[in-house]
Amino acid sequence: MTTEARSAAGTRREWHLEPESEYRFELDPGTSLAIKLVRGNAEIFGSELAEGKQYLFGSECQPSTEYVSDETPMAAYANLHIAFEQMRVRALRVVHGSPPRNDDPSALADPPRVLVLGPDNSGKTTVCKILVNYAVRAGQGWSPLLVNVDPSEGGWAAPGAISAAPVQSPIPTCSPANPLGSAATSAPTALPANALLPLVYWYGHAETRRNPLLMDRLIRNLGENVKDKYDVDAEGTSLRWEDVINDVLTCFEARVSGLIVDTPSSFGAGTGANDHRHKLIKACVEAFKINVILVVGHEKLNVEMQRTYGSQLTVVKVPKSGGVVELDHNYRERIHNDQLHTYMYGQIIPPPPGIASATAGGEALTELTLAPSSTVISFDDLTIFRVGAETMAPSSALPIGATRVVSEMQPVPVDPSQPGSGLLNAVLGLLAPPNPEESERYDEEILDLTITGFLIVTNLDIPHRKMTILAPNQGSVAGKTAIVGSFEWQDQ
Repeated sequence: MTTEARSAAGTRREWHLEPESEYRFELDPGTSLAIKLVRGNAEIFGSELAEGKQYLFGSECQPSTEYVSDETPMAAYANLHIAFEQMRVRALRVVHGSPPRNDDPSALADPPRVLVLGPDNSGKTTVCKILVNYAVRAGQGWSPLLVNVDPSEGGWAAPGAISAAPVQSPIPTCSPANPLGSAATSAPTALPANALLPLVYWYGHAETRRNPLLMDRLIRNLGENVKDKYDVDAEGTSLRWEDVINDVLTCFEARVSGLIVDTPSSFGAGTGANDHRHKLIKACVEAFKINVILVVGHEKLNVEMQRTYGSQLTVVKVPKSGGVVELDHNYRERIHNDQLHTYMYGQIIPPPPGIASATAGGEALTELTLAPSSTVISFDDLTIFRVGAETMAPSSALPIGATRVVSEMQPVPVDPSQPGSGLLNAVLGLLAPPNPEESERYDEEILDLTITGFLIVTNLDIPHRKMTILAPNQGSVAGKTAIVGSFEWQDQ
């Protein structure tokens, strides 16, 4: 296989890759790289590259480097894909009412429901993308559900969110600002990415330890929605969720495609007897009915999971890729800013000199630019809540016998006119309206509502009780409700 790479400096290099080898690169901030497959076959994280087509990569924040490695864990990942394919085929036979095969009559007939765990900088999201891309490329009509419960990554939405979406075509990779590619939440209507309609809940923080009770509840809410999507009545109509994806979820292949859950690094390492990570792992296992746990490159975590869940489900340790890069806190902060900028303005990657046409994540560059809307609204137009106190110590840190004045799960109204409201430059998650079929209202109902989009408060005019908000598109927010977390962003 031969690939051609052209850097931001305009230099062109040609690489000849042997089978089972990898071309790896990192980019300086503000630079880009265009790659073209000259001949042969190649893929990036399981998504196949077309011969002769320019692929653009950018928005990295690491010192520039590039090299070829013949040490790759792809054989192990391919073996996992084959095992999951066998599980899907067995599950499909059961759905069709076919008898079990004689070669393995005792094998489980459930589709793969996979939880991917690992420490910081282990490549969990990469493993998830590879397995999902292999599934949709198998040519069997699979559309696995990809679930992201890592609020520091944000998935298809914004940092602080957890989400899930059925995937029907390979997930592209072009930038850390779009770790799972573009979705209909912020993409122009002409894009193929609009086939992705993620279901999103707003946690509002990067770290799961900030409010583990809320994180537990949102994970279980997401799992309940996933369950409802696969509970199909006799006429083949879904019980809940957006009608636009009902046709996808009612076909047999979609129902047995399974799901893959990407998790935060905090699930893979922790300290102390009151460590919340085991409760959150248990919440994932129960909410998504997990039957396979993948542990990426961590022997101790593998032993923990074997001891805890080995009798209930399959626990498999898989190798960590040597191409994984150690990321620091400052890098993650820059990526969060890039993600929020991309949500509002689209994916903007200037091509290297000499490249007239290229694609970013399979989409034409001209189709990835957005024009957000800045609107002045009254304080009374939008009802804003904060879940729990703005700064809250863990329950274990309270004095003996002490109780909270504000619980970790209590929605607290935020008055924009009050000093110290914390709303200037804050990211707001705009909530969907309550289910009209449920007449009974309750205090914590807003915790169970999904997110329809995100807003940024760019200015507060307290004397006139006005605020300026930035949104991806025009539309009234009068009478709507939003939740503020700890993320902030300034348009620069």
